[in-house]
Amino acid sequence: MQKGSSDKGLKIIIFSLLIFGLVILFSASAVISLETAGNPYYYFFHQLIFGFAPGLAVFFICQKINYKFWKKFSLLIFLISLSLMALVFVPGLGLMHGGAQRWLNLKFTSIQPAEFLKLGVIIYLSAVFSKRDVHKKQGVINLVFFLVTMLIAGGLLALQSDVGTLALIVIVGFIIYFISGANLLHLGIIAIFYAGAFFALTKFFPHRVARFITFFNPAFDPQGISYQINQALLAIGSGGFLGRGLGNSLQKYNYLPEPMGDSIFAIAAEEIGFVGVMIFIILFVVLVIKVMRIAKKTSDGFGKLMAIGIISWLAFQVIINVAAITKLIPLTGIPLPFVSYGGSSLISIMAALGILVNISKQAT
Repeated sequence: MQKGSSDKGLKIIIFSLLIFGLVILFSASAVISLETAGNPYYYFFHQLIFGFAPGLAVFFICQKINYKFWKKFSLLIFLISLSLMALVFVPGLGLMHGGAQRWLNLKFTSIQPAEFLKLGVIIYLSAVFSKRDVHKKQGVINLVFFLVTMLIAGGLLALQSDVGTLALIVIVGFIIYFISGANLLHLGIIAIFYAGAFFALTKFFPHRVARFITFFNPAFDPQGISYQINQALLAIGSGGFLGRGLGNSLQKYNYLPEPMGDSIFAIAAEEIGFVGVMIFIILFVVLVIKVMRIAKKTSDGFGKLMAIGIISWLAFQVIINVAAITKLIPLTGIPLPFVSYGGSSLISIMAALGILVNISKQAT
């Protein structure tokens, strides 16, 4: 157990984002809850019970455990996360939703293993590449090892049609590999490998090409593949500067798909406007700055890489979600941290932030 004092400012930002997310989720899920369960609180209470409560528990547990503990079990954590990913393909265990098989049926609830894979990959890569002079001693071996790791994790995500999470993991993995001191030649090889993988995804999953078509031409198939982004832009535009008011979204009344999931940023923009969502984004920017300062102060390589990996994960997940729903990049399914409905996502994020708080205790 670590007896140092943690960064109080870091905790304030974390819980501010958590409260913001719960408020937006309650409003965004009220209509669907009423239709599904006969009351407007169903999905909100479900998130409290299966996301917020266990997430809060793992946050306080992880902030008490010396972060170096995770290095000893990094391989085991990674293998467990891969095993959970593979279990979704087992008949009777895996659940399919929206044409994708990404969930495990636990009878009383379900979990999405890909959310835990994010943290598992970060812990594992940080442990492997935190060794002193690791690239000088075995540079080529490290490169092959990294590519194989990305191929295994990425392959399982591709089979689940989870391209959003796949993109996120390869970005975060690249950042960890770069920060650990890899040379430019190896980084170039990784970039070529990523480009080849992207080409293969568009070849074997042609429906992804439709996402690019609708990105460049939103008028293409407005009642089909382009419907979601058009409705999202309508929600964002109608929110204006100050929004319609909390709870007053029109698009959540069966117009915008996934109003409490991937599209929740559009509902937030409609209800609290530009000012409201900018407060959320500013809080996230402050979080990124604080964690980067913690990483800079941390002398231990494992702690530094893990802090950078975790904040890169959260920052790029926000960037991808917001950019996709505002049509800055092709639409892809990835939840908005703290805000989107999903217990697995919130638990994984809170565990990662608990580790970050512990790293802040020991930063020198």
